[in-house]
Amino acid sequence: MSETTVSLANAKAHLSELAERAAAGESILISKRGKAIARLSSASAPKKPIDAHALRQVTDTQHNRTDESFTRRVRDDARC
Repeated sequence: MSETTVSLANAKAHLSELAERAAAGESILISKRGKAIARLSSASAPKKPIDAHALRQVTDTQHNRTDESFTRRVRDDARC
């Protein structure tokens, strides 16, 4: 995708639209009197590291859910 340049006045008037476009992956350059002053781009959320010990505790305490009665209950509950 190419970078779009908009004036500061235009950016102020259409900030919501420009923010949506940036969130979708478009890079938008904001200029004032012909000079670039800012860039809008999507923000990526920082990823938290997985606590392997905590994950293991959760998975170890879960029951084996492959039995037929469990599958039947899930299917029947979904029909309600």
